[in-house]
Amino acid sequence: QMQVVESGGGWVQPGGSLRLSCAASGFIASDNLIQWFRQVTGKEREPVVGIDSMNSMLHYKGFTGSRFTVSRDKANNTVFLQMNNLRPEDTAVYYCSANIRGIRVWGKGTLVTVSS
Repeated sequence: QMQVVESGGGWVQPGGSLRLSCAASGFIASDNLIQWFRQVTGKEREPVVGIDSMNSMLHYKGFTGSRFTVSRDKANNTVFLQMNNLRPEDTAVYYCSANIRGIRVWGKGTLVTVSS
C-alpha cells in the first residue's frame, strides 16, 4: 500500500524554523514527484514546493523565495520541508503528496502554528 505520513509540525514563534518530514512507504519516493501543500483555515489547499525524480526543486507561485526548501533522504525514503523565518500567515496544515505515475497519494497533514 502506497502511503505518505507527515510529521514535525507544532508551534513556533515568528522568525523561527521548522522541518517537516514526509515518510513514504510502498513506493520509492526518489523516483516520483513529491510535493508539499498547505491549507490555511478557510482557504483552498495550495502547493508550496516540490521535488521531482531528477532532484529538481519546484517552487510554486507565492513561494519562490528561499524560506521554503525541500530535500530528500533516499536511504530512509523520506522527504523534508525546511521552513525558515516563519510568519503568522504561514499557520496552516501542511500536507505531503506523491504523484506516482498519475496516482495521487496524500498524507493526513501536520499542523504548523506560528504565533508569539
